[in-house]
Amino acid sequence: MDKMLIQGGTPLEGEIRISGAKNAALPILAATLLSTTPHRLKNVPKLGDITTIKRLLEKIGATVSEEADHCVIQVQAIGNNEASYDWVKTMRATILVLGPLLARCGEAHVSLPGGCAIGARPIQLHLDGLEKMGAEIHIEHGMIHAKAAKLKGAPIYFEAPTVTGTENLMMAAALAEGTTILENAACEPEIVDLAHFLNRCGAQIMGAGTDKIVINGVSSLSGADYEIMPDRIEAGTFMLAGAITRGDLMLKRCNPADMGSIIEKLQATGSEVKIQKKSIRVIGKEIKAVDAKTLPYPGLPTDMQAQFMALMSVSDGLSVITETIFESRFNHCAELRRMGADIRLEGHHAVIKGVPHLSGAPVMASDLRASACLILAGLVAEGETEVLRIYHLDRGYEAIEEKLSQVGASIQRVKGSL
Repeated sequence: MDKMLIQGGTPLEGEIRISGAKNAALPILAATLLSTTPHRLKNVPKLGDITTIKRLLEKIGATVSEEADHCVIQVQAIGNNEASYDWVKTMRATILVLGPLLARCGEAHVSLPGGCAIGARPIQLHLDGLEKMGAEIHIEHGMIHAKAAKLKGAPIYFEAPTVTGTENLMMAAALAEGTTILENAACEPEIVDLAHFLNRCGAQIMGAGTDKIVINGVSSLSGADYEIMPDRIEAGTFMLAGAITRGDLMLKRCNPADMGSIIEKLQATGSEVKIQKKSIRVIGKEIKAVDAKTLPYPGLPTDMQAQFMALMSVSDGLSVITETIFESRFNHCAELRRMGADIRLEGHHAVIKGVPHLSGAPVMASDLRASACLILAGLVAEGETEVLRIYHLDRGYEAIEEKLSQVGASIQRVKGSL
């Protein structure tokens, strides 16, 4: 397995271009199953998770090709309505093919999902919603088996906001008979991006980005040209890289309007943040300790919690980070402690006493965002940091070592290490 070697202590300066959003591209790629005509998608990031879902789509019957800066996908016929465990064990987002497959061909067999080890992420809300739309569902030998001659629109209330559940049911409802109303829906910008794409294909979706989404089912959808939104988590990670190294970074082709909570929290730590329509400049200053709590959008994303903890590890003072989304998302704390961080866990809270500096050490990534956390810690640590298991990193960050090297980081990928 590859590893990353980082020599810390260099302030980052320059420009970084933000890639397309992984968490928007995945449901949009799944949504191509809903029509028979070609889609031309721009700004699709080159990531491990994207490769996985493209291969799954090909297994189902899609033709996928790369043309210049576009990805062209066409699913003229469904040849296989099964997504087995071999295809989905590394990525939970493959559950997103369940709704489109069921809506298009009346039957779907999808393995219970895998993905990062960050706690329980139940899909029962997806299944309950599909059953309300008329699907018959049973689970056997780790597989979800769903059938419906024709899905029917229905009122659906989520007991808790669920991003993938909202996306899955929104896709299924696009081809259902009648009107589906999703209440207590998730409001993330990636859901809005999916709705924009589906509407471009001919769907009738209103209210995406609010907690009430109304979908009037249509008989068919067509192909569309569409550009994936920028990745707000990648942008947030690089914002913190500028802050933690006390550098001066300009992030280009991002969408500050989607990142209010991240911007406000970083400003509270003392960094100077300058915002333009499609760019953000971060000038790192003395790092103040600030408490943080993860919440559904528009709150601070759970996908930024680990990176923020790295920043607080070298802050001036005491901070408390509270994780409310996933119960096992503090696995990176032990690795930060190996680098000299002073972190104490108390249930869903991490109490961090900032230290003057971190020390480079061999560390092991446990999940995608933990990988980014350790990269940030390595950028500011004294000496060399060796980050192992970076296959997690490659699932969600496109060419991160190249982007960081371009702004002054001493970071290199070493191939084939154990």
